Amino acid sequence: MMVFIVLFILWIVFNGRITLEVCVFGLVLSGILSLFCYKFIDYGREGKKSITIKRIPLIIGYVFTLIWGIIKANLIIIRMTLSPNPKYEPCLIYFSPGLTEEFTRVILANSITLTPGTITVSLEDDRFCVHCLDKSMGKGIENSIFVNKLKRIERI
Repeated sequence: MMVFIVLFILWIVFNGRITLEVCVFGLVLSGILSLFCYKFIDYGREGKKSITIKRIPLIIGYVFTLIWGIIKANLIIIRMTLSPNPKYEPCLIYFSPGLTEEFTRVILANSITLTPGTITVSLEDDRFCVHCLDKSMGKGIENSIFVNKLKRIERI
């Protein structure tokens, strides 16, 4: 039901006006899309842990932390590439952050890849393999602020 309401509200907002035709078409389209989500994406089934309203502020905070991390990593990469004698020590780091949900593990893997200088090579169960442009970029990655924020999200 929540998906239906959210889709309908988005439909109204994106249309920018409320008329009978817009509302009827929005109701039909929202109904079809929400049925698709329930049937094929397993959204709303018992046993599935969905994103709760309580998690949304933490996720928004995580996004801002990620943006700040990307900005800092960009500055580090710029400094490394513009230095007269660049010294890189590429490495592969294996670690298990202890995240229990697949959702948060995928978010962490994508966050690592979005951050310049690091790429998630593989994610199997709770074991990450990350390629770092320099060893210094991988120090403390298993207990980083990203991991700590995702663990807080999982607790809710």
